Amino acid sequence: MTLSMTFHGAARTVTGSCMELRSGDSRVLVDCGLYQGSRSLEAFNLEPFDFDPGQIDAVVLTHAHIDHSGLLPRLAAEGFGGAIWCTRETSDLLEYMLADAGRIQESEAERRNRRRDRAGDEAFRPIYTEADAIAAWKQSRPVAREAWFEPAPGFRARLWNAGHILGSASVEIEAGGSRLLFSGDLGPENKAFYPDPQAPAGFDHVVCESTYGDREREEVTIADRRKLLEAEIVAARARGGNLVIPTFALERTQELLLDIATLSDSGRIGAATVYVDSPLATRATTVFERYAAQLEDAGSGDVFRHPSIHYVNDVSESIRLNAVSGAIILAASGMCEAGRIRHHLFHNLHRRDSTVLFVGYQAEGTLGRIILEGAKRVRISGRDVDVRAQVRRIDSYSAHADQGELLEWIEARGPIAGSLFLDHGESGAIEELRRLAQARSLASPVVVPEIGERYELLPGKHARRVATGRPERQRAIGRDWQNDYADLAANLKRKLAAIRNDQAREKAIAEMRRILDSYSDYREKRKAGPARRRGAD
Repeated sequence: MTLSMTFHGAARTVTGSCMELRSGDSRVLVDCGLYQGSRSLEAFNLEPFDFDPGQIDAVVLTHAHIDHSGLLPRLAAEGFGGAIWCTRETSDLLEYMLADAGRIQESEAERRNRRRDRAGDEAFRPIYTEADAIAAWKQSRPVAREAWFEPAPGFRARLWNAGHILGSASVEIEAGGSRLLFSGDLGPENKAFYPDPQAPAGFDHVVCESTYGDREREEVTIADRRKLLEAEIVAARARGGNLVIPTFALERTQELLLDIATLSDSGRIGAATVYVDSPLATRATTVFERYAAQLEDAGSGDVFRHPSIHYVNDVSESIRLNAVSGAIILAASGMCEAGRIRHHLFHNLHRRDSTVLFVGYQAEGTLGRIILEGAKRVRISGRDVDVRAQVRRIDSYSAHADQGELLEWIEARGPIAGSLFLDHGESGAIEELRRLAQARSLASPVVVPEIGERYELLPGKHARRVATGRPERQRAIGRDWQNDYADLAANLKRKLAAIRNDQAREKAIAEMRRILDSYSDYREKRKAGPARRRGAD
């Protein structure tokens, strides 16, 4: 029976992970994630699925991060009634992750609709609601690692430790006579809490993530990582302002709390005061406490209740942090695209005595990436902010394997009889990993799929592309015109002020208006052209 695989997301980009497997009448998704990044990319979350949700038999979920799980509520709301297979830890985390995502969708839609500059525009609608999210979570079905289960007729699967976050898994699937392995997101060596990734060898086809496919990180132990964090905390406190850390509520927050508590107990950072300003991070931490006995380094879980750590849940308490100095503030989201971190950036980026420390991946088109790349002025929720704070970065907290570790993982899965697919990475990272995988003869061919492409998978044979991709989605990857507009709007007044006199400024404004009007006139003429031609006929 023919097996096919379609990439619906995370192809030449790092978000929106979703792959569809078809064999006979059975259809299974591996992940169903949210697109994150530019407004153009996020708009795809509202587009119709490229499949009928009611025809999907099951979802096998690699882990709870929203770029892998965040469209499950919409999938269920639009007719998916099957099981969401995952580890027990992932199921427990989904209860909070999906509900929080639903609340964010509702509040973001409400906030955008309140903006005065949108008067008369069509109303935004949330992708899904909190109620949709809770309903989807109830469809999760936990399964033990390394235990076979049957997600749909003709499919057999089991999960392996991926070492990425709590509950993360690589997915082994047998269907249509082929044996497949999906890496999910792979963790690095020397990561807190988990052993290194595991999986068997000898597959027909392997799909591997490529997030850091173009980057070799310096080999850093947990002790080395704590020294780096110590240096950043000490330097930030010497400046006198706050140390603001955009962090992912799941995993990164808990790793930072473990390290800060360890540094505090050893007297290396003084009497630090830490605020965790993320209700989701607080809830996720309770799940880590539940599984503390099976986590490396976590002890009994008391580390997450260290006296220096304060969990902020109430909005009014979050607002009161505007008046503090010398504190460490951890807030989500990790790429600064939503949540309370934007509030803290607005109140700290302009302060020369404050520090913003990035400890995670920043995707193209996100506010975090724009700040990290050196923007002098940014736009946050429609307001312009000068960037005067110290902007710092620590790479060693990454939850992703680097280039060398990815290559080692792929080699350990060999021999790969059919094809190796590289997904979940930006184009540069994927191309570099593809080049090295080919040079080492780890697989032939090495396929770099695009969103919308479908491949026929036969046992022991090269994958064959049977449907082309969706070019409009590929074009939306990375920065878009709205990123450029925000940059222009944030810096326009300063650039006008730099012009020599008022007369020259007025001339510049008139020229900008003329250019914009010329594009509008051209579009109107294009629209009117066919009508005029029909009238002439």
